[in-house]
Amino acid sequence: MRKFYERICRLEVIVSAVFLSASCLLIFIGAVARSVDKPVNWSQDFSLFLFAWSVFLAADVALRHDKLVKMELVLLKISEKSAKIITIINYLLIVFFLAALTIYGVKLSFISYRRVFQGIPGFSYTWVILCVPVGCTLMIITSILKLKNLFQSCRKGV
Repeated sequence: MRKFYERICRLEVIVSAVFLSASCLLIFIGAVARSVDKPVNWSQDFSLFLFAWSVFLAADVALRHDKLVKMELVLLKISEKSAKIITIINYLLIVFFLAALTIYGVKLSFISYRRVFQGIPGFSYTWVILCVPVGCTLMIITSILKLKNLFQSCRKGV
């Protein structure tokens, strides 16, 4: 199971980087095409799709590597035991918030299945909205693994 998770993590990094790069490229191509009076109507819509997915996948990568904003200054001023307790509470709050986002993201994706992009007829907006529950589920897994590691370090007395 660990190898499967590691593959997903590697794939997540690659997909988020490719999607962000492709999104930027599509926006550039769309801008150049508009300036020469040959607009590419679907470029903006598809770049929105790619950007949304890259944001949620990259958020999990950032969470996994502890690259999100932290309140380290506060944690440095208190005891190590108190800092671990606050960190555990923080991760629990993150998990509950992400679970709510996942639930409501799934509901919203079912509700919006008829909504389509103007520039891409037949391409449902649901595919954009699905990045929320998928990305949040991946972040829940990451947060739970971080909680597990934190509990193990507390048990060892580190």
